[in-house]
Amino acid sequence: MESSNLGYYAVIFTSTLSEDSSGYESMAKKMVELASQSESFLGIESAREKLGITVSYWKDVASIKSWKQNVEHQVAQNYGRNKWYSSFKVRIARVEREYEMNWED
Repeated sequence: MESSNLGYYAVIFTSTLSEDSSGYESMAKKMVELASQSESFLGIESAREKLGITVSYWKDVASIKSWKQNVEHQVAQNYGRNKWYSSFKVRIARVEREYEMNWED
């Protein structure tokens, strides 16, 4: 994501896994691979402990709607609702500003 290209969108997905998370990891990898095929997909950041947080970045709201309606993604969403998550929340936000520090570079 280039800071000169601000005004993109972040989908912030927080979740708590249920006791039966079999198949979750492989489906998550598959969804990242699938989303990455879209020109409108800008990237993803994710972390999981007790609470999982995944932030995916998109060029616009239309791209987010299209991703939500993707047939393979809908299969994953159904597994999430019915098997993998004991709770989840989705937030969509417009990124107006960003900055970073990275001592590793």
